[in-house]
This record gives sequence, C-alpha cells and structure tokens, in this order.
Amino acid sequence: MASKGQMTGMLGVYLVAAELTRLGFIVSPTSRSAAGADLLVTDQGCKKTWSVQVKTNRKAAKFWLMSQHDTNTKSDTHMYVFVNIGGDTERANFLVVCSNDVASKVVTQVKNNSIWYYFSRPDQLPNNEGWELFGDPIPK
Repeated sequence: MASKGQMTGMLGVYLVAAELTRLGFIVSPTSRSAAGADLLVTDQGCKKTWSVQVKTNRKAAKFWLMSQHDTNTKSDTHMYVFVNIGGDTERANFLVVCSNDVASKVVTQVKNNSIWYYFSRPDQLPNNEGWELFGDPIPK
C-alpha cells in the first residue's frame, strides 16, 4: 500500500504533467525508480527536451525537502517544479526553477544528528509561475 507521502508525490507529478500538456507540450512520466527525473518533456517538434523533477507538499509551505543529489544536479535542460497542493477546490500552486538555480540555493542543515536538505520558496515570487522557462511548445 502506498504511503500518504508517496500519494502526494504521485499527485504532484500528474498535476505538473497535466499543466504542461495543457500548455501544449508532449509529456511522459518516467519509471518511479528513475533517479532525478519524474517527467520527460518535449516541444511538439521534438526540437527541445527537458527532464523534470517534481517536489510536492500536500499543504502550502515555504520550503520543499530535497536530497544531496539535488545539490549537484545542474543542467539547462533539467527543471524542478515545486508544487503546493491546495485544498480540494483550490488550484495547486507551481514554481518552475532551472536546476542550475536550485543547486546553488539548496540549504543543508544538521538537525538531531541528521542532515536535511531543503529549497526555500523565494520571499519575492515572480508574477508568474515560471512555465515560460520551457519556451514555446510549438517551434517556429
């Protein structure tokens, strides 16, 4: 039986896949055992591709838990989509960030003899969610 955390993660992956599809991209989930990428995304001309890691919180939060792996994963074509799932009637909130930016902003903290990694939501959020980082889904 899947844990509540696993269900939250799966929900976030499919919400991001749905949003990218709505925007016009071709999206495919990866195997759940694929390290570092939950989704593979391409434009409609297969000219540009991205790997996407989704991090999801069930409730609105100002940070997302990460791993040490996330501090070293840097690529112009690897994106993170951070998701805060709202209530049952609210639309989820998304924040799209390039892995280059995420890697430099992951915080490491030692707490109770454990190492924790997290990414904090910027205090000053952009006016949009960042989907424009993927560019145009229909190449010219």
